[in-house]
Amino acid sequence: MTKTLKDLAEKMRDIDFAMLATHAESGAIGARPMSNNRAVEYDGDSWFFADENTRMVDDITRDPHVSLTYQGKSGLLGLRPLFIAIEGMAQIVRDRSQLEAHWTTGLERWWPQGVETPGLVLIQVIGQRAHYWDGEDEGELVLDESMATDD
Repeated sequence: MTKTLKDLAEKMRDIDFAMLATHAESGAIGARPMSNNRAVEYDGDSWFFADENTRMVDDITRDPHVSLTYQGKSGLLGLRPLFIAIEGMAQIVRDRSQLEAHWTTGLERWWPQGVETPGLVLIQVIGQRAHYWDGEDEGELVLDESMATDD
């Protein structure tokens, strides 16, 4: 059965971390775990807080093509595995109103000054395609209609 964006969003809510992969200046791919905070209603955009002076932010500034990978429930108790890979474009957001809109309780563990933390930025990943596999079903969703092809 083909999944919809709503189906994937419901499953993604239970996944706390994604791996965000960027392209380094050398062309290498670097991936880092980023918290999904389990409080996100996925609509094709993902939002992650980061420090401005990191290699990841430098990578995105230079080349905004990124991917996100998620792994959901699996195991010995009959739970089917879930894998989701999202291709997208990232941008660095410094707008304070956006920082406030996406702030959630618990983030002060990493940024005790909250949205007032110097150098705090948001990484917005605008999803273009989502690939999924849940052990029985696999497929692709086009999240950005400008990425649709005729094949």
